[in-house]
Amino acid sequence: MSPMIEISGAAKTFTMHLQNGVRLPVISGVSMHVNAGECVVLAGPSGAGKSSILKMIFGNYRCDQGRIAVRHAGNVIDIASAEPRDVLRVRRYTIGYVSQFLRAVPRVATIDVVAEPLIANGVARDDAKARAGALLRRLNIAERLWTLPPSTFSGGEQQRVNIARGFISDMPILLLDEPTASLDATNRQIVVDLVGEKKARGVAMVAIVHDDDVRNLIADRIVDVTSFAAAA
Repeated sequence: MSPMIEISGAAKTFTMHLQNGVRLPVISGVSMHVNAGECVVLAGPSGAGKSSILKMIFGNYRCDQGRIAVRHAGNVIDIASAEPRDVLRVRRYTIGYVSQFLRAVPRVATIDVVAEPLIANGVARDDAKARAGALLRRLNIAERLWTLPPSTFSGGEQQRVNIARGFISDMPILLLDEPTASLDATNRQIVVDLVGEKKARGVAMVAIVHDDDVRNLIADRIVDVTSFAAAA
């Protein structure tokens, strides 16, 4: 079976336009693959380029060189060279993303924030909200909070809303950037269980996890990003 994600020779350098165009190489020669039903965890110290790799897969960062092949709607699309409209289509139907921080529209109720990805893909509003409620309940967000905007929540509560929004869709690829960073032991275990369920459904995942216990529980393979460090 062909990988869901296949990266070949990808590199990223940042140009500091406010610092006289200084160029900061971050990563180079990134080559890895992720199969359906597999969770690959990126390891390495802070600043090694783990988040940059996730953002290149998602299309937030453009590669300076290389290829990022993603299976989308029965075809393969190279995110590194795709047109912006095609990247947006891949994000809508193929790649989910759980970032470290919740970025939700102010004053929108939590239940609607979580249900929105389903509604955007044609799920009936009542069904989407029912699924959102079940996931929020599982992540220990009390029902009395569902009508409130998540901006009023604690950091840990916001992260659980973020996780619910990311996990609610049935996309075949899911990117996880420190999903358990703000969580207690009980809610970390819930996220571990959610990851296991996604793998059982054939979802391909790439994760950044600094917690050793969580990493060991979810990782099928660990990729050491320090091997991709770019020369300054």
